[in-house]
Amino acid sequence: MKEKILIFIPVYNEEENVILIVKNIFRKFKKNIDILFVEDNSKDNTQKNILNMKKKFNNIFLIKRKEKLGIGSAHKVGIRWAIRKKYDLLVTMDCDGTHDPFYIKKIILNLKINKSHISITNRFLKKNSLKDWSNWRIILTKIRHLLIRKILKIDYDSSGAFRCYDLKKIKLKDIMLAHDNGYSFFWESIYKLNKLNYKITEIPIKLPGRLMGNSKMRIYDILRAFFYLIKISTSKI
Repeated sequence: MKEKILIFIPVYNEEENVILIVKNIFRKFKKNIDILFVEDNSKDNTQKNILNMKKKFNNIFLIKRKEKLGIGSAHKVGIRWAIRKKYDLLVTMDCDGTHDPFYIKKIILNLKINKSHISITNRFLKKNSLKDWSNWRIILTKIRHLLIRKILKIDYDSSGAFRCYDLKKIKLKDIMLAHDNGYSFFWESIYKLNKLNYKITEIPIKLPGRLMGNSKMRIYDILRAFFYLIKISTSKI
């Protein structure tokens, strides 16, 4: 029996990128894969472009939300939807061009070969994987990675959104132990699933700079994430 695979992509103000990422995914999979967008009431033509693609392809799905509720919240919606629709594998990724669909097959293969529960990407396994990024963003990303490793004592590149879940093996309630609805959802979910002895494996990835549009992360998000990290490190699952 063929596995049901869903690609999940949260979007906000990505009118050009949504078209590009669908083309790139379908180029790799010849349209034999489902794509779910969660769209947070963008101010541009993101929603319109997705709806136009939905008219052409019956394997594109859209969940519209009335406001911007956080990227972690969007991922939770996508995970719940995938489980409810009985998908076997769920691949989550960003829409800004930094996550190349080229890696989708690699991340799925890594999950299967290693019999993992979760397969994630690691930006630090190879040198110069972030060379196209601005110096400020490289410094910020490396500091965050080191803080998470030191404080939570985990070696994974846990703050990335490009990952694959084996939905046949992971319990929804365990994923939802990650309470944050913002960017901290990513490292919090990996930290707590690791504590519960789920098998997590990684593949190296090269991340180009954002192709179009602007980053959604703010200084507020950075400061909030730091204090939340301290809070989680002193709490029990």
